[in-house]
Parts: sequence; structure tokens; C-alpha cells
Amino acid sequence: MSEPDQRLYFLLQRAAHQLRIASDRRLVAAAGITTAQLGALYAVRDEPGITQQGLARVLGLRESAVTGLVGRLTAAGLVAKRPHPREHRAVVLELTDEGAAALDAAQPEVDRFNAEARALLGEDGFAQTAAAMRVLAHWESPDAGG
Repeated sequence: MSEPDQRLYFLLQRAAHQLRIASDRRLVAAAGITTAQLGALYAVRDEPGITQQGLARVLGLRESAVTGLVGRLTAAGLVAKRPHPREHRAVVLELTDEGAAALDAAQPEVDRFNAEARALLGEDGFAQTAAAMRVLAHWESPDAGG
């Protein structure tokens, strides 16, 4: 009997890819949005007045990637930009009624995914995995270069 695969980096990449493809398919069918857009909409909803720079920080993305993402969200009518109250070159992002409706439409799929993951991993495994992912999402390797 062979040892279980211990290549964590490889396994995380493979799991993320598999989950993103399956989640995108389900979210697009249910709400017309991707997982990346879902994350951005959550952040805009949860942090009123967030800037694109703040959104990049929350999502762990480069500002150039967020510029494209916000462009797609505004073109779809899911997010609106308005002038920042204190910084004349900055804008703040607001969830539109359409954006809120997309989040509402996505919620059953999010709930279904969590229920499937709980069934697959067990309640303890689900909680441990969620805790581990929170730690890894904010971990900076000493070799990352800051």
C-alpha cells in the first residue's frame, strides 16, 4: 500500500483548480457570476466604502487584476463607483441592487457547496479544514519576500 500524497503545495493547487471550475459552473448557472466575482461582491457588501486598493488587499490580488475585475462588475451593473469623499483620485465601490440580487441568487449554491463539503469531510473535518484555510490564506512564507 502506498503512502498518501504529502505534496501539500501540489494538492492545494489541484484542489483549488477543481473547486474553482466546479464552483464557477454552478455560480454562473445560478447567479451569473464567477467565484472571483462572488468574493469581490462579498467584500464590497461587507466593507461599505471600500476602494479598489482595499479590495485588492482583501482578495489578495494585485491592483491591476482588481481593476479588470471591478470593470467587469461595473459593466454588469453589479457594482457602482462613486468619488471617494477625501481622495480626489480614488473611488469607492458600492453594491448595486443587481449585485445584492446576484449574492442572494448565489447563496443557495454556497449553502449547497458547504453542505456537500460537510458530508464529504464530516463536521469536525469541515471545521478543521476551514480553520486551516483561514490560516493559509493569511500566511506569508519567510521566503515570500514581503
